[in-house]
Amino acid sequence: MIKIVSKGNIEKELEKLSKGASLGAGRAEETTVRNIISEVARTGDKALFKYTKKFDNVLLNANTVKVGTKEVEEAYDVTAKEFLKALQLAIRNVTAYHEKQKIEQWFETKPGDVVLGQRALPIDRVGIYVPGGEVSYPSSVIMNAIPAKIAGVREIVMVTPPMRGKKKINPYILVAAKEVNIGEIYKVGGAQAVAALAYGTESIPKVDKIVGPGNIYVTLAKKQVYGDVGIDKLAGPSDVLIVADALANPEYIASDLLAQAEHDPNARALLVTVSQDVAKKVQKQVEKQVKKLSRKKVIKECLEKNCAIFVVEGMWKAADIVNTLAPEHLELMVSSPQRLLENVKNAGAVFLGPYSPEVVGDYLAGPNHVLPTGGGARFSSALGVYDFVKKQSIIGYTKLALKEVLKHIKVLAEVEGLDAHAKSAEIRFK
Repeated sequence: MIKIVSKGNIEKELEKLSKGASLGAGRAEETTVRNIISEVARTGDKALFKYTKKFDNVLLNANTVKVGTKEVEEAYDVTAKEFLKALQLAIRNVTAYHEKQKIEQWFETKPGDVVLGQRALPIDRVGIYVPGGEVSYPSSVIMNAIPAKIAGVREIVMVTPPMRGKKKINPYILVAAKEVNIGEIYKVGGAQAVAALAYGTESIPKVDKIVGPGNIYVTLAKKQVYGDVGIDKLAGPSDVLIVADALANPEYIASDLLAQAEHDPNARALLVTVSQDVAKKVQKQVEKQVKKLSRKKVIKECLEKNCAIFVVEGMWKAADIVNTLAPEHLELMVSSPQRLLENVKNAGAVFLGPYSPEVVGDYLAGPNHVLPTGGGARFSSALGVYDFVKKQSIIGYTKLALKEVLKHIKVLAEVEGLDAHAKSAEIRFK
């Protein structure tokens, strides 16, 4: 059962939660990942196929690792038309939203014929990791690929694990990849796939940046290859925080908490309310609704470990808790959500009112569902077009303009003890 926390116990519970959700990795997992990465970097396809056989029970080779046209066509044959229609609506909405994120280049000429500017250049080659196997996350395909496409990324490559024991990719993932025009798809997953993207193998040319969520091994692999290649962020367990007033619907709240809890035993689902009555009704609704859900075992474990209902004195305290925990998803189930929003600084995505459940953002509202977790909303944002663009500074001085600032350059260089810096400007006037 989900616990209710009030008054004297709130600060203690908040202190525990505000430390952020750990990646949940121990030294053994980190060592395992490091060894996999090292072996793939050294031996390429040999290690890549070895670990795919070990973890996915699929024996691949250079001729079978890449998805072909026939497999994509077969995926369309086994997926329903209703799925394709829903997917295409999601693609339109996500595309329209991200089109507004384009970064414009600019130039200006300042007095003395000084030219300054900024160019926005797309990253050349990006790797997208999509969780796969028996599960299906076509929404992850579109959320990662569409902003990259809009940014102008020249080559987008997707890796995703094959279905266990089969040399095939989940068909829903393949259809999503085709609908957003990803032509380079490989049947590999796990830390070995991240290593292949980072360092390249005989079959998979290396990329410049890796994006997309995965399990703990994927996340650790992204962490370890960062620096040799760019990454989007480190994805920890998913979380939601719901703020509710006395008029909020307990049935809706319970349903949204359970939707979060079914992700993973380490997920976090929290409610902050000013009403003891709402808290008790939500608690009862959670207990009632969970009985009818297919993933009740996972949900119950999550409810026991990482979920709570906080009863607070006022909305000012609710806003404080939001900003302290910096949730990935924030639902404002209050009479005036826009007013409360003014006090919210730290949240990845905010859902306003009773008819904006998190699930609409997960699939097709338009904003990206790849969001900062573990309190990362204090300093990070949703995945967007800007994650696939490099900003390049432009500086152009004439001889006269450089002469005007020469003495200032010399002063600053001398303070830093870098006389060669001073001479590199001064030499142009001797």
